[in-house]
Amino acid sequence: MFPQAVAGALPGQRGRGGRAGRERARCSAAVRALRAACFNRRDGSSAGKEKGLTQAGGDTQLRAGVLHDFKPDKIPAQQPGCPERRRHSALWRHSSLSHSGLGTQSGADPAPCGSGTGRPPALSAGPPRPSPARPAALPSPRPAGAAALSPPLSALSPPRSPSAAPARKMLRLCLLAAHALRLAGAALLSPGSCTFEDSTCGYQWDYAHLPWTLHGEGHYISVDTSYEGEKAVLSSPDLYSEEWSCIRLIYQIATTSDTSPDPARLNLYLRQEGESFDRLLWSAKEPSDSWLIASLDLTNSTKKYKLVLEGEMGQDKSTSIAVFEIKITSGYCIECDFEENHLCGYMNRWNPNVNWFVGGGNIRNSQSILPKDHTLNSALGHYMYVDSVYVKHFQEVAQLISPRTTAPISGCLSFYYQLKQESSIVFTVYLRDISGFYEEIWKTDSVLNADWALAEVDFNAPYPMEVIFEVAFNSAKGGYVALDDISFSPVYCSNQTGSPFNPANAGCNFEEDLCNFYQDHKDGPGWSRVKVKRNVYRAGDHTSGFGYYLLANTKFTSQPEYVGRLYGPTLPGNLQFCLRFYYALYGFFKMSGTLAVYIFEENHVVQEKIWSVLDSPKGVWTQAEISFKKPMPCKVVFVSWCKSFWDCGLVALDDVSLSLGSCQAADLLLPSPGECTFEKDECMFTQKKRGRGSWHRKRGPTPTSYTGPRGDHTTGVGYYMYIEASNMVYGQRAYLVSRLLRGTSGKQCLTFFYHMYGAGTGLLSVYLRKEGDDDEIPLWRRTGEQSISWLRGLIEYESDTNYQIIFEAIRGVSIRSDTAIDDILFQAGPCLEVEEIQFSSGYPDSLNEIEY
Repeated sequence: MFPQAVAGALPGQRGRGGRAGRERARCSAAVRALRAACFNRRDGSSAGKEKGLTQAGGDTQLRAGVLHDFKPDKIPAQQPGCPERRRHSALWRHSSLSHSGLGTQSGADPAPCGSGTGRPPALSAGPPRPSPARPAALPSPRPAGAAALSPPLSALSPPRSPSAAPARKMLRLCLLAAHALRLAGAALLSPGSCTFEDSTCGYQWDYAHLPWTLHGEGHYISVDTSYEGEKAVLSSPDLYSEEWSCIRLIYQIATTSDTSPDPARLNLYLRQEGESFDRLLWSAKEPSDSWLIASLDLTNSTKKYKLVLEGEMGQDKSTSIAVFEIKITSGYCIECDFEENHLCGYMNRWNPNVNWFVGGGNIRNSQSILPKDHTLNSALGHYMYVDSVYVKHFQEVAQLISPRTTAPISGCLSFYYQLKQESSIVFTVYLRDISGFYEEIWKTDSVLNADWALAEVDFNAPYPMEVIFEVAFNSAKGGYVALDDISFSPVYCSNQTGSPFNPANAGCNFEEDLCNFYQDHKDGPGWSRVKVKRNVYRAGDHTSGFGYYLLANTKFTSQPEYVGRLYGPTLPGNLQFCLRFYYALYGFFKMSGTLAVYIFEENHVVQEKIWSVLDSPKGVWTQAEISFKKPMPCKVVFVSWCKSFWDCGLVALDDVSLSLGSCQAADLLLPSPGECTFEKDECMFTQKKRGRGSWHRKRGPTPTSYTGPRGDHTTGVGYYMYIEASNMVYGQRAYLVSRLLRGTSGKQCLTFFYHMYGAGTGLLSVYLRKEGDDDEIPLWRRTGEQSISWLRGLIEYESDTNYQIIFEAIRGVSIRSDTAIDDILFQAGPCLEVEEIQFSSGYPDSLNEIEY
């Protein structure tokens, strides 16, 4: 059998069936040889032709590649100098791909007809440029470079002579064999994969939204604005993924406007069994005039799941979204043997002189003597290489960039390389994060490698990263570097022992104790762990509103010249961290510098201030976030300093958390499913009726004094939802209603924060309404003034049918009746904590009490 669209274990893979991968590669080589014989064309060498990317020059010869590279499609309109293109309507074409990781990369323009530069074309023809306007419909989304690859009529038409009968017979046999191979390959598609050749492979579109159209000639599906609607939804059949998998999506978004305020977007969701919300895996909105590829890591799970494609049409009147292929393979997206047309999502960073090329296929078009590939140990196999023959400047650099990881991984990265140098060559492997920070993880030594050499390096990507293979030349006679069979294993190359660093161990909400934080006894009891009961005068903690937090400059330590230090646990060196915490200030006007954060490097006994407070007292829990990275192990130290009596207000600290990666990169990550902070919009909620007497999205304090919050719960300076009592009459109701949520078996947990402060506060209730039922089931209620703090609400419920959650606020007896909610979170499974009282009124009699 000949494999098609199935990627198996790679050779050299540790413990994952390298022999099977070599067998599949040999089968692919046999297919390529058959095609080469049928079409009587020698194998091409450019990444643009071989791998389906834009070509940069050279002759336009078809590569005998993986069978599904060639698909029948209509040839676009004639271009000057290309008379044959007008005469064919269903020739075999080669799909052109541009690459993207989490984001998208515009495809390069096709090479002009008959162009040639005398040098092997690179992966990218040139720097990307804006896509031209396209019509609304996508009858045939033509990839860049497709036209240049269309064979002339004489390439497929047999000569009209009596001696041509054997040639015609050979051609028919080859076409029949190609068709049989394509059908055999389709049968080997892994579950969830689809090339949209003749069907949607079990994918179904949601009839409540726009329809997807299957195009028989182009072999893709699309949706466009010829129908009225906001979006189209396509769901996969039920899937299982007990092993780590890689999803590759080949797609295109075509619009007539690149500056729409609400652009078209293609989203990919993961719908897991037992969860009411779909988790967003990936999203793209950049238009392109060529096919793009996205690579997404999918962690192993025992739960059944579906993949959900959602095309949002936006506000552009002429928009089309097309999907050419969905491919799911076992393994990691950074792995590649370069035998398939999409290059596993690897992308060349374009350079006018030095670029990575696709080698192999028995081609000798470079001044260097290129090796056989490592996968097959054959001239028919393929690999990547970079040559110094076109170097014009000192330190010319070529970069091959992997798909960006989308899930934390760590282990052993291995690859095979071959190096020939006549002058200095620097071959380096880097990691690059979202913020553009480079970290060198491997560099070749000066030893010449006449044969394929194995390189192994410990690889740690706790946050999204790209692997960059970089080669720097000093002259045009530098030589070449070849690369093949990149693989990954979750087992470290070296015999490392011990568990990896868990950033959760460096955080604390102080509910039980100080966690892994401690104080130096010589400083005295600088920080005290305290708790405030619910009241209308003093705010409680940030975690729940009635829990514990740390307080400095208390009645025990209010003397001038006091310094309190709180030390965190030891953090490993050479990792990027994001530190987040909440603080609140109470006291006099001058409090700048009363709270600061230092980094203490243990080996150098040096403290470096990385943050200090500049705020005047507000009495609002405010979030601070700090990004830092140190080469040596270090500790975070919170320092509270009382300079003089007039500077010694109260300093509160709570909810310290640490995550890997920079804070700016973390802000770019996709939101958690079922979470709404109201920072950007109202999320999944709508209102029955909008007006002055409805819910409002606001930041900062409410306009009426002695009621409502002074800031939101998320950051202290963000948005929340509230009712403005001065615009309502006594007993008037406002409803905030969720969209229809998917029913699941088992318990669900709803967490939210509410603020009910004011002498005339009314009611806040939460209801559940099942689909097709007008009855609203009460889940939770609070009546009257509760606290000056944001309080946490927890609701545990069940619903095996689709349902909605409703927040109902009722205006109280006076204008001091503003009620607010924030930070809503839906989670599968029972709540870790359960409120003892779901329906209550008022607050306890203990006012303004602090427990030490």
